[in-house]
Amino acid sequence: MNPLAVALGDPAGIGPEIVAKAWLARVARSIPPFFAVGDARSIGAVWDGPTIRISEPAEAARFFADALPVIEVEDAGDIVPGQPNTPGARCSLDSLELAAGLARSGAAGGLVTGPVSKAQLYSVGFTHPGQTEFVAERCGISADNVAMMLAGPTLRTVPITTHVPLRDVADMLTIELILSKVRATERGLVRNFGIASPRLAIAGLNPHAGEQGALGREEIEIIAPAVEIARAEGINIIGPLPADTMFHARARDRYDAALCLYHDQALIPLKALHFDEGVNMTLGLPIVRTAPDHGTAFEIAGQNRADPGAMIAAIELAAYCAAIRALP
Repeated sequence: MNPLAVALGDPAGIGPEIVAKAWLARVARSIPPFFAVGDARSIGAVWDGPTIRISEPAEAARFFADALPVIEVEDAGDIVPGQPNTPGARCSLDSLELAAGLARSGAAGGLVTGPVSKAQLYSVGFTHPGQTEFVAERCGISADNVAMMLAGPTLRTVPITTHVPLRDVADMLTIELILSKVRATERGLVRNFGIASPRLAIAGLNPHAGEQGALGREEIEIIAPAVEIARAEGINIIGPLPADTMFHARARDRYDAALCLYHDQALIPLKALHFDEGVNMTLGLPIVRTAPDHGTAFEIAGQNRADPGAMIAAIELAAYCAAIRALP
């Protein structure tokens, strides 16, 4: 497998620190070779360990044992940890673009994206809801045909709607939207995890999954019909289930991934169980793409306080899924 490309994210955030700490854990965690993509000065601003600039991904494996390989994206402006700026936002976007291209070409075995600030990206003309949609576009895939999955050691969740106001969720839900996410999830579990017949569960939108229409009719009119169509296609899916009883340990044994109707319904249980090791993964792409499930944490950047657990988990999951994809 070719080395993984790891975009550093915003140079003023904790991305450079957690990538460096992931490299430090390479022996203890048997982490496969990867290389950083971004401004190497952002790493030097928070870490005094060895780095080496490389010009192409193939060089990473040769140097990985002794230094953190970096493909340089220059001109992030003045880099001060915890103080984001416009040049840094441009650098993070350029780094993401380059790393995604290397993965798409096959030169990198997969893509891991560091945390970015959407507010900063929007200031330089970024028009996507997040990195997921950006990478999907660069891979030539419609955002409707990909799914964002949050993965931890004992739980995988897929939000059907993501970064939208809660009051808009019910109006956004359609049978077609639910089916597209169900299909992407089912295919993604087969392709990236080698699960031959994935077991899916879908949550209800309303308390008690609508209480047979007494607390809302979305379950009856939208979610249940989508489930029936998915079952007719041969997809193993149960629900809609009451969201307050589907995430305890015994319930989680019944499914390989849970589809949720809105952002917090998916992320709260994942982060409650696996806050320091949660991974954001994009299903439905021609490449493997993962990311740590946390933000830039500007408030602690440069203080050597960032926990690299989620970044390490993202690198490990990307390597695992790339290996699964490479099987005959």
